[in-house]
Amino acid sequence: MLYAVQVATGTTTPMVIKRSRFCAYGRPLSIIPNKTVSLGKYGTFPSNLVIERPYHLTYEILDKRASEDFSRLRVVPASELHADVIAEEDAAATPNDDSDRIISATDGVEYTLVDEDSGNVVVRSSREVLDENARQTLTMEEIEELKREGAGAGMDLVAKLMLSHTALDQKTSYSLAKYKLLKTKKYIKRFQILPLDIFTFANYHLEEKDAARILDIRQEMMGLVGCYANVHYGGDDVFLGDAQATSEDGAKGLPALRDELLQGRWLVVDDVCGLLVGAMAERMGILQPVQKEMTPGEANGHADTTREAHVGAVPINRTLNGHSTDAPITNTLTLVHSANQPGLSFLNYYGYDSTDPNPMPHPLVNHLLTVSWLQLVKPELDMTYSSPPPTATPAQLEQWKPGRRGNFHRKRRRWARIHHAVDAARAGHFSGLVTASMMDPVSILRHTLPLLAGGAPVAIYAPSLEPLAELADCFSVARRSAWASAPPAGAAGRTQEELERWQGDADFPLNPTLLLGVGIHTSRARPWQVLPQRTHPMMTSRGGAEGYVFTGWRAKPAEGKVAARGKFVGRKRKQDDTSGPGTETPGTPA
Repeated sequence: MLYAVQVATGTTTPMVIKRSRFCAYGRPLSIIPNKTVSLGKYGTFPSNLVIERPYHLTYEILDKRASEDFSRLRVVPASELHADVIAEEDAAATPNDDSDRIISATDGVEYTLVDEDSGNVVVRSSREVLDENARQTLTMEEIEELKREGAGAGMDLVAKLMLSHTALDQKTSYSLAKYKLLKTKKYIKRFQILPLDIFTFANYHLEEKDAARILDIRQEMMGLVGCYANVHYGGDDVFLGDAQATSEDGAKGLPALRDELLQGRWLVVDDVCGLLVGAMAERMGILQPVQKEMTPGEANGHADTTREAHVGAVPINRTLNGHSTDAPITNTLTLVHSANQPGLSFLNYYGYDSTDPNPMPHPLVNHLLTVSWLQLVKPELDMTYSSPPPTATPAQLEQWKPGRRGNFHRKRRRWARIHHAVDAARAGHFSGLVTASMMDPVSILRHTLPLLAGGAPVAIYAPSLEPLAELADCFSVARRSAWASAPPAGAAGRTQEELERWQGDADFPLNPTLLLGVGIHTSRARPWQVLPQRTHPMMTSRGGAEGYVFTGWRAKPAEGKVAARGKFVGRKRKQDDTSGPGTETPGTPA
């Protein structure tokens, strides 16, 4: 499927530009209307040439015309991109004297090493002696002169470089194709525009940037985490103020809500700059802002329908002058962070800025809640949560200036939002837990496991195996058996709710009955070179951490002893069979 770039005046569209089809990863750029896009040594072009164009097209930067001060773009067709493959397939289908050529000499496709006057093939991979026209040499001065001339956007330069190679007759078919690939990558001014999805962005940071910043998490590991955590769209938004969200007695607190209304709430611990939050938000359908198609009347901008373009992302049914916040309680992410502010810098590429007090309309504004570890564990020690909300009488509000009055309402909304996020997180009943952090996973689960609903999945990513192996040992069968036969002294006399929040000891760091189906998984996609007698993994593949995922499912232990119930047919039948010699059971044949 092709996605069109929808850009309005003054907005930006993030995308990834690959410098050529032979480059694995490019760099992310924001295309702004009426601007100039620079690709370094490849050149520049106006941004309006790619706006409203489909993704995944390959463009070629053409030379500037004499009467213009900018470079135009040419869409490279697929027949030109795959000319080598088409030529090889045609040669295999119709073998002839020219079947051993590497480059097609028909239809004037790119990089054809043919004589322009006669049309004869100049270079052929099986020829032992090259034609005299192929024994040309180019000096660096001549190469620079050809580059300045920009003949054919580099195609003529590549052809002349191959013709000037005096040892071209000694190259095999594979070596000749590799030589052509290197020269093409160096001199051809081509690029491809891709949508900036999470996987492409992660690969860009792995290959081009600091991989340790994202804990070497690869796209297959992010997919594994999302699958085991069962991250998906949680349904339509449900608000506390809705009639369907209240219980039968009319209570509006989170603990009083029905269980079916609290689906789609995930708890996240993200120390990879928001990459994990973005991957989960993409699965939940809240990563990209929803763009409404404009009608012809709205596009013309009538005076009676024109309104301010930036009014902020005000949640639905929120009272601006009060301190209530009616954020949805379904299809949400609750991020637990250890700093004063959450580290979500990667989400800036997708139009969400967590530090903006008046953000642009975005689904994450209402569906992403942030809570610090102090607010989650001991909220009474947090100054922001424990401080009372600012108050003022209506008479005082009327006397204040608009700026001071706006600051007052903003502080009240911030106080209400923090209380809503902390209270919702401490109420629990989350649909799953996903973490990617360098913190000790045992300490993470000690405070987050009691907040999960029964049957909720747990997926924890770590770049190394050792911390996950230590965590898996806490829920082993041996520890569960020891817990059932001889509970620790610190757990004696506690209720089931107290046992779920028990802090553990040296023998039992965690309650081993809280997780079932514990396992550790890994996955890695390795690119292979597939050639006759040369099939092996790519020698240039990056190393880095392997990456592992710990998985499990939240269990609700039964209170007391399990008693069997039902009809004991087998025991009754056994008693009837041993009733004595010579007796007959009524209703059975003798």
